[in-house]
Amino acid sequence: MKPIRRSGVLAHPTSFPSRYGVGDLGQGAYDFIEFLRMAGQSVWQVLPLGPTSFGDSPYQSLSTFAGNRILISPDLLAEEGYLSEADLADVPEFDRAKVDYGPVLDYKTALYRKAYVNFVASGAAAAKKAFKNFCDKNSFWLEDYALFKAIKSHFIEERRFLYEPAEFMEYKEQNKEKMTDEAMNECYYGAVWNTWPAELAARDASALTEWGERLKDEIQLIKFLQYEFFRQWQLVKACANENEIEIIGDIPIFVAMDSSDVWASPHLFCMDKTGRRPSAVAGVPPDYFSETGQLWGNPLYDWKAHKKDRYSWWISRVASCLSLYDRLRIDHFRGFESYWEVPFGSPTAEKGKWRKGPGKELFDEIINELGELPIIAEDLGDITDDVDELRDSLGFPGMIVLQFAFGDPGHRNLFLPHNITTTNRALYTGTHDNDTTLGWYESGTEKERDYFRRYMNVSGEDVSWDMIRLAFSSPAETVVVPVQDVMSLGGEHRMNTPGVAVGNWMFRYTKDMLDEKLAEGLYYFSELFERNLPEKTDEDEEENDEATAADSSAV
Repeated sequence: MKPIRRSGVLAHPTSFPSRYGVGDLGQGAYDFIEFLRMAGQSVWQVLPLGPTSFGDSPYQSLSTFAGNRILISPDLLAEEGYLSEADLADVPEFDRAKVDYGPVLDYKTALYRKAYVNFVASGAAAAKKAFKNFCDKNSFWLEDYALFKAIKSHFIEERRFLYEPAEFMEYKEQNKEKMTDEAMNECYYGAVWNTWPAELAARDASALTEWGERLKDEIQLIKFLQYEFFRQWQLVKACANENEIEIIGDIPIFVAMDSSDVWASPHLFCMDKTGRRPSAVAGVPPDYFSETGQLWGNPLYDWKAHKKDRYSWWISRVASCLSLYDRLRIDHFRGFESYWEVPFGSPTAEKGKWRKGPGKELFDEIINELGELPIIAEDLGDITDDVDELRDSLGFPGMIVLQFAFGDPGHRNLFLPHNITTTNRALYTGTHDNDTTLGWYESGTEKERDYFRRYMNVSGEDVSWDMIRLAFSSPAETVVVPVQDVMSLGGEHRMNTPGVAVGNWMFRYTKDMLDEKLAEGLYYFSELFERNLPEKTDEDEEENDEATAADSSAV
């Protein structure tokens, strides 16, 4: 059977146009879906949708199961009757070109509190029943997350005006050999769970009960916002799927230390004897992105503990993601074969060692429980034959990034389209960690630029669309283009710069920037290189109607 050739666009919802200072799941999301439909695209990729913390990185989430409340649309809350026109009348003049997360979150949180009060006071019985059903269905993660988030918010507020209290000085004394002063300040005043009172950090049952009662109203608010996030997201996903657009979600292999996941299940992670610090953390050795490697700081998994209960936590994680997305891209796939272990407290990732991961055994357990997995393996970086073998044994497509194709070793570079030996690949012009294609070209060496121009037989005057054409013409089954490349934006619009702590994840675009002309360009390339989905026949429509009827009767 001839493989289905697909193409689409990478755009995180925070980038969508919105008057509320950040893109959300309201009209901007539906306008983007309409753009994809007009452009003949069948793929939309997003970054992780979890709640972010310090640094605003979606790859350092407070929970691997929860959603990011900042993406909740106030307009949709108004449609539900939880906010009035007056509530939305006086919106601050937010920057339309980038997200300033602090002020945006303060503003939207105030709206969310109003919405919750109105939901409790006058919400429809059906909505309240749906909320209760959501809480019951998701209690396996929601109870821990809501309590975690409520406690964290409490201590952030309590410590805001305290200057080095006694408990902070004790915390510094305990961690001075492993952490910098800046890191300890961020952890304490950001209320990372291991800075909480010992009984809370250790999840003493009586302490959890006491704080659950003390913060019960805040906990209910947090649960309500999770309900609204998932309600709004499922509406967006349904719209995308109705337009034959599949959504690719992103799973970071590791979770954040500052997360309900580690707090609730510390036995699943490599922690030291105190139980409040990792014994080793994740990263990668020196590579293309950094001469000193990347020190991510995430606690590593205790794979023996995961194996003992047949990887049930991972099964739940993947199942949860499959309810949100149609396909999954697993970030840092090579970590399942072997991962870079860095001693906690190391200033860089240079001094570490490779450790064996769970390998195929993990995925066999997940497949036995969930069936065939629609996964893309992010296999970039220092990849060995063993990693390739694991990926291929599972049938997962690996990744190709065209920006990496024009450096050494010249015409032998395996990322060049003429060297791609299988269609089972997902090809990107660049990713969220790369510069935009225009930025890459402008900051590259003359050797790279010259090779790009000669390979493409182009002048270099329109490098973004030259690269898009090359991507669409490749043999890879799936092609994904960052939205910045579609708009030919320069490096100042990149999403993330690895190793740089500030100024990331802020990119936004305005409605006029994604216009009909760009849609026509993508459509033309899709048609030219057979990436448009085949037109539906009357028989297809009848089959869809029958399937929809069957699904409805089953519900």
